[in-house]
Amino acid sequence: MSKERARRRAAREVEQERARADRARRVARRDRRRAWVRRLTPSPRRGRTGRLRRHTRREQATIVVLTAVAVVAIWNLVDDVALRLALVALLLLVLPAIVVIALDRR
Repeated sequence: MSKERARRRAAREVEQERARADRARRVARRDRRRAWVRRLTPSPRRGRTGRLRRHTRREQATIVVLTAVAVVAIWNLVDDVALRLALVALLLLVLPAIVVIALDRR
């Protein structure tokens, strides 16, 4: 009986070793794949890049408030509705250029 148990235990150990080796191969392959993807993907740059957070909250609030004041002024001072809409559209088109001219730090 003990020979039979020893044979079964040996078979179990062989199977467990195969499973460990298989798992180790899968983990190694996954790690190599992750390292490869990490090498290919560009790392995010630190600092101010892109368009977001170019201006402080105070500057952004000032831009919004002054734009709203200009729209209200246009709406109150101009009688023709078509001209009002055209001036508001023109203001919104020109606003980025005005902001760059007024707040650019270069």
